[in-house]
Amino acid sequence: MTFGKLRTRRDILRLGGRTLSAIGAASLFGEAGLINARAQSATDYKAMVCIFLFGGNDANNLLIPNDTASYAAYQKVRQNLAISQASLVKIYDPNSKANFGLHPALAPLGALYNLTTGTPRLALAANVGTLVQPTTKANYMSPPAGFQIPVNLFSHSDQQTEWQNAVPQGGATAGWQGRLADKIVQLNTNVNVPPAMGIGGGALQIVGETTQPSAVGTSGFSLTTGLNDPRTAALQQMLNLPSGVTLIQAAQASINSAIQVSQVIDQALNSGAALGTTFPNSGIGSQLAQVAQIIQARTALGANRQIFFCNQGGYDTHSDQLSQQSQLFTDLAAAMAAFDTAMGQLGVQNNVTTFTESDFSRTFQPNGNAGTDHAWGSHVLIMGGAVKGGQICGTFPTLELQGPDDSGDRGNWVPTTSADQYAATLAKWFGVTAQADLDYVFPNLKNFGYQSPAFL
Repeated sequence: MTFGKLRTRRDILRLGGRTLSAIGAASLFGEAGLINARAQSATDYKAMVCIFLFGGNDANNLLIPNDTASYAAYQKVRQNLAISQASLVKIYDPNSKANFGLHPALAPLGALYNLTTGTPRLALAANVGTLVQPTTKANYMSPPAGFQIPVNLFSHSDQQTEWQNAVPQGGATAGWQGRLADKIVQLNTNVNVPPAMGIGGGALQIVGETTQPSAVGTSGFSLTTGLNDPRTAALQQMLNLPSGVTLIQAAQASINSAIQVSQVIDQALNSGAALGTTFPNSGIGSQLAQVAQIIQARTALGANRQIFFCNQGGYDTHSDQLSQQSQLFTDLAAAMAAFDTAMGQLGVQNNVTTFTESDFSRTFQPNGNAGTDHAWGSHVLIMGGAVKGGQICGTFPTLELQGPDDSGDRGNWVPTTSADQYAATLAKWFGVTAQADLDYVFPNLKNFGYQSPAFL
C-alpha cells in the first residue's frame, strides 16, 4: 500500500501497525478501544499459540494408519516415502476405535498423547483444510450452481492467506486471530500492550480490523535500544516534529506508541526470573522460548488474553522429503514438548493451547524426486492442559487413489473439517461464543452450522 492509495486515518494506522510489526514494534488501539479496555477485564488467563508450518506439511507421514491392512495399503502407495511400521509411535483413537502411528520424530508429542499419569495433553484433528461450505468429492468435481470452493487451491501464497484470514473466497485484509483480538482486547487491563504478537515477524493472521499486533524477535523486543540511548532520543525528537498533514501526524502517533509498547514489554521481560526450562537450539525452539518468557510476564503486562503466532518453514518437500521432514519434526516436537514443560512450571498448562496450521497437505502418491506435491486436507496437532487429549477428532480420509476422498488422482484429500471449524473450537475456548462475534471472526462458519470439533 502506498500513501497515494490511503483513504482514511484508519488506513494509515493499519499501515503503521503492519510496518512496525516487520521491525519489531506495535501500534495502539483506537480511543474507543481504550475506553472499553478500561471498562472491562477478565479475571482468568488464557493464551493461544499458533505454529504455522510453512510450505505445506505432508500430513500423510505425520499420522499413519497402523492396523495390518491399512498400513499395507499406505505402504503400497507411499513406496519409498513409507515410514517403517516398526518405528511408528503407537497411538489409539477411541473415537474411530482404530490404531494409528505418529512419525517417529514426534515421539515427545506421542508421550503427551499417551500419558497414563494425568490427562493426555495432545490431540489431533484429521483432514482439516480451507473450505467455504461443506464439500464432497462429487460437488467439488461437478459443482452445483452457486457452489463455492476456495480460490486458487494448491497455491502456497493463496492457501497460506486463506488459512490465516478465514475467508477462502478472497477479499479479507485482516486475520481470524486479529479479529479475535478485536473481540477480546477489552479483557486485558494494560491498554498499551496489544493482545496479539508475532514471534520473529508479523503475520496476516494476527492483524485485526480495530487492533494491530506487535512483532517480537527471538532475542528481544525493542524497536530502540533504551530510554537513555541517544538514538532513541533522536528518533523520538524526529517523530515529534510538528506537521500540518493529518496522515503524517497519525503515522507519528502510531510509531510513538510503538516505542512505548516496546519499552513496556522489555521492562516486563527484564524484570522476570529466568525460565526453568531449556529449549532446543532451533528456530521454533527460540520462538517458543520467547513466548514462554512473555507468558511468564503476563501479570506485569496486564494480559488476561494473549495470542501468539509462531512459524517453522521448510515443509515444501518436493524432493528428499524423508530426511527433511524428519529433521523438521524433530525440531518441532522437541520445542513443543519443552514449551509444555515450561507451561507446567509456570502453572498455566491448563490455560495455554498450542496448535498447528499449514498451507495444505501433500499428495499421498510420491513424485519422481523422493518428494510429494501440493494437495489439500491435512492433519493438525493441538496441545495443552485444556485439550481433550488422546483422541483424533474428525474423519480420517480413505487412503485410496481416486477413492471417495481424492479430489484428483494422486491422493488430494477433500477436507472433512473446515479450517474455520477447527479455529472456531479455539475461539470458543478463548471466550468468543456469541453467534454475532463468531460471524465477525469466521464469516463462513454459519455455512457449517457453527459446529466445531470437540478437542477442547
